[in-house]
Amino acid sequence: MFLALQVLTITIVAVAMALALAHALELPGKLRLAREQYFAIQPIYYPGFFTIGGAAEPLGLLFSAILLFLTPPGTLAFWLIASAFIGLLAMQATYWALTHPVNNFWLKDVELRGVSAGFFSLAASRDPAQSDDPDWTNLRDQWEFSHVARAVFGLISFILLVMAVAL
Repeated sequence: MFLALQVLTITIVAVAMALALAHALELPGKLRLAREQYFAIQPIYYPGFFTIGGAAEPLGLLFSAILLFLTPPGTLAFWLIASAFIGLLAMQATYWALTHPVNNFWLKDVELRGVSAGFFSLAASRDPAQSDDPDWTNLRDQWEFSHVARAVFGLISFILLVMAVAL
C-alpha cells in the first residue's frame, strides 16, 4: 500500500510539474508574438490547464503530506519528501501571488461558468485589468516568468520525490 502511495504521489506531482513546464517551454515563442496574437492565444489554456492543474496541484500537496506523515521522521527519505513538499508549496505560492492575479486580464472576454467562474474570481480585487491602462507586456512577463518559476519548483519537487522513493 505504501508503494502504491509513493507511485501515485510521484505521478500526480509529475502531472502538475508537466503543466507548468509546458508553459515555461512556450516562453521563447510567446515572447515573439505581437499583442493581437498573444491576446488571441492566451485564453486557449482554459479549461484544460485549469481542469487538470486544478486537480493535480492540490492533490500533489495532499499526497505528499500523507507520504511525509507515513515516512519515518529523521530519515533521508523524510527530508527529501519534506523538501519536495516545500517546493510544491512554493509552486502554489507563486501561482497565487503572481500568476492568478493576471489570469483575469486574459479571461476578461471569456464567459466562465460554474467552478471556473468561482475559481478565477478569487482575489479578483488584485486583478491588474482593473487599472485604467494596464501594460500588457508587463502582465505577459509576469504570467510567463511565473510559470518558469513554477516549473522549476515542480521539477525540483518531482526529482526529490523520485529520490526519496528510490532509497
